[in-house]
Amino acid sequence: MRLFYLSKERGFLFVIRSFILYFNCIIDLLTYKLMHKLFGGIMKKIFAVIALFFAFASTSAVAKNDYSCDKKFIFFPGGPEGGPFGTIVYNGAVAAAEHTGCEVDYYWSQWNSEIMIKQFKEAVALQPDGIAIYGFPGDAAMRPIIQEAREMGIVITTMNTPLPDLESEYKTEGFGYAGADLFDAGFNLGKKAVEVCGLQAGDKAFIWGLASMPNRGERTKGAIAGVEAAGVEVVYQEIPDNVNSDASQGTPMYVATYSANPDIKMAITDHGGLTASLPTYMKAAGHGTEEVCGAGFDLSAPIVDGINSGYIDVVIDQQPFIQGYMPIVQLFLSTKYGMAGLAMDTGAAFVTADNVDAVAPLAAVQIR
Repeated sequence: MRLFYLSKERGFLFVIRSFILYFNCIIDLLTYKLMHKLFGGIMKKIFAVIALFFAFASTSAVAKNDYSCDKKFIFFPGGPEGGPFGTIVYNGAVAAAEHTGCEVDYYWSQWNSEIMIKQFKEAVALQPDGIAIYGFPGDAAMRPIIQEAREMGIVITTMNTPLPDLESEYKTEGFGYAGADLFDAGFNLGKKAVEVCGLQAGDKAFIWGLASMPNRGERTKGAIAGVEAAGVEVVYQEIPDNVNSDASQGTPMYVATYSANPDIKMAITDHGGLTASLPTYMKAAGHGTEEVCGAGFDLSAPIVDGINSGYIDVVIDQQPFIQGYMPIVQLFLSTKYGMAGLAMDTGAAFVTADNVDAVAPLAAVQIR
């Protein structure tokens, strides 16, 4: 009987609790509907405004800067077309044009100052947005053309050989320089070559360069100074125009120089094409890999072959790919955003048989 009453009491409590729970659910539902009716429209509008704000902020953050290039430039890789040095410079410019999206035309000038000046005048007449050019004709020869270009709003920059006076004058207008410090590069190579070749004071070295050229000649003068600082006697020959344009024509001159000076122990060629041709010159003069120590400028696939064959002992790599790449970037930055000229030392790393394998793959594809 007691169990019956307890069961009945528990059943009654269960019913009461269920009713209270049900009543609370009804209250919650009515409250939600009332709040939604009063504030639901407002909240939707608030959330919509917030979403629109963030969408606009996100879109404007991505689109506010325009990095595209709608400019047209003219670039002077040097020359001749297909030459070992100029091709690497050209490849650097092509890469930069691809990366920036700028349109670039190329003028090959055979390493000839007269041809380059003529082409430079023609390039200015076409009124591109910018021109990148070598400085080896010198400040005096280039000044009137550059002044005319600047009056027309054309940005000018240089590579490989500086135009220091003009660069100083027009630097704030985008006139920069990508290349080595020429005298220092020459001096360092002369000094390093004496060391690598084991020359002593009183020995004799042949330096074949371009000392007569304004600005460009500083590298040859530096090489002479570096060699003479070690007490080594220098036999100097100026590279004639025909050999400057076509290194294969230098063989008779090299052979004649050694015929007149058979005690020369080292040859330095201040020219990428001539350095690549050192094995050919030496063989024509009857030299093996031990008779004369070869040194020179730049790095290319033929020079790598010369190092591996033992005819070339040391070269200085001024990274011509960068000398082509950076002027296009300079022209883009200056014509697009009005940025000032940049001066970049493209370096002066020595390459010998000890480290040539590290750069040979890049030399093979004309990047180093």
